Amino acid sequence: MSSTSERRAIRHHRVVDWWAGTWRWVLLAFGAVTVIYLLLDRGAQGGATLAIVLAAFVVAASLTGSKPLAIVLFAMPGLLISQRIGLGGGGLSVSDAALAAAFGTAVLLGQRPYSKPLRQILMLNLLYQFATLFTVLVNPYLANTVEWVHAWLLVSGALIVGWAVGAAGYARTALSLIVFTASVLAAITLVAAVTQYLSGNFGPAAPSWPIPMHKNFVGTVFVFGAIVAYLNPDWVGWTRGWSRFAFWLLLAGALASQSRQALIGLMAAVILIVLRRSHSGRSRLVLLLLIPAGWLVVSMVVEQVQSQNEHNSVFQRLDWFREVYHFWREAPVFGHGLRYWYNPGTLGYQPPQGELEVLASAGVVGLAAFVVMWIGVLLVLWHIDPRFGTLAVAVLFCRLVQAQFDLFWVAAQVSIPFVIAGICLGAMAHHERSAGEESLRPLVRSRAGLGSRALR
Repeated sequence: MSSTSERRAIRHHRVVDWWAGTWRWVLLAFGAVTVIYLLLDRGAQGGATLAIVLAAFVVAASLTGSKPLAIVLFAMPGLLISQRIGLGGGGLSVSDAALAAAFGTAVLLGQRPYSKPLRQILMLNLLYQFATLFTVLVNPYLANTVEWVHAWLLVSGALIVGWAVGAAGYARTALSLIVFTASVLAAITLVAAVTQYLSGNFGPAAPSWPIPMHKNFVGTVFVFGAIVAYLNPDWVGWTRGWSRFAFWLLLAGALASQSRQALIGLMAAVILIVLRRSHSGRSRLVLLLLIPAGWLVVSMVVEQVQSQNEHNSVFQRLDWFREVYHFWREAPVFGHGLRYWYNPGTLGYQPPQGELEVLASAGVVGLAAFVVMWIGVLLVLWHIDPRFGTLAVAVLFCRLVQAQFDLFWVAAQVSIPFVIAGICLGAMAHHERSAGEESLRPLVRSRAGLGSRALR
C-alpha cells in the first residue's frame, strides 16, 4: 500500500514539474512577444504600464521551476491596482490581468481535491452563473458575454486562486503581500491628505501618485486589509505590534478617503467579529473606537441632506434608484444584460447598489440566484472552523454591506475578498492535512520498528 502511494506521489510531482516548466516557458514567450508588440505598435510610452506588469509576471514565471505558485504570489499586490493597461479596448485593469494570470497558474499547479466548503461555494456561484446565462442569451451583445465570464472569474476564479496559495502553505505570504500593499497605499493617501489639509482642503483624499485612484476604491481596499490585520489569525503568525500598526494605518487611510460605504462595511464586519468573539474585551474596545467613523458617515450624509443640493451624492443616488427601477420594468424577468450601460440608448451608468444592479442586468431570475448565492456562501463559511472562517465571513460580509451603498461588480473590490476567503479555506485544508500526517507518523514509526524486529 505504501509503495502504491509513493508511486502516485512520484507521478504527481513529475506532472507538477512538467506543468511548471511548460507554464514558465509559455509565459516567457508571451511576455516577450507582447512587449515587442507594444514597443513597435504603440511606443514605449503608451505601453509602459503594461510592460511593467508583464515584467513582474516574467520574473515570477522564471521562478516557477522551484516555486510553482510564484506567479500567484506575485499577483497578490497586483489585485490592489485598478489602473487600466490598455488591452481589451481599454477595459482590462491590472487587477483583472493579475487575477487571470494567477487563476491559470492555480488551475494548472494548485492542489487537488478541493475541500468540501470550497466545492459548495463554487456550486453556489455556478447556480448564479446559470441564472445569468439567460440574460446573456436574451440580450446578445459582446459586453454581456464578456462580463458573464468576468463575473465568474471574480468569484470562483478568485476563490481558486486563494485556495491554491493557502493549500500550498503560502497563506501567510499571500496575506502579508495584500496587507503590505494596502498599507503602502494608505501611507501615500495620508501624505496626500496632509497636503490637502495644509492648503485648506478637507475633502476626500486618494493617491494621485504613482497611479491615480478613486477614494471609494482605496477606502474599500484599506478596509479589507484592516480586517485581516485586526483579526491576525494565529495561523498567519504576525507579531502583535505589526498587526496593530497595519490596522491603525489602514483605518486612518480609510478615514482620510472619506469613503462612506467602506467605513460602514468595516463597522459591520467588526460587529460580526464581536459576535463571534464575545469573550474578547479588545473586540469591544475596537467597536467603541469605530464610533468616530460612524459619526463621520452620519455627519456627511446629514450635511448633504441639509444642503438640498440636488447634485450631491445622496440626492443623485435617489434619482438613479428611481431611473433604474423604471428601466428594469421594461425587462423584468431576464433584465437588459450585464454591462447594459455600455450600449447606446440605455441608462448610461452602472446602478450604485448591488441588488438593484443585478435586478436591472439579469432580472428577477438573476436577483433570486444572487441572493441565494450570498446567503449560501456566508452560511458555509460561518459553519467552518472559526479560526479560519471568521476572517472569510468578515471580509465577504463587509463587501456585501458596502454594495448596499455603491457599485458591486467592480473588479478588485469583488475579487480581493473572495481571494482572502479562498486563502482561509486553503489554509484550513493545509492545516488539516498537516495534522493528519503528523498523527500518522508514530504509527509509521511503530510499523517500521516491528518490521525491522521481524527481519532480525
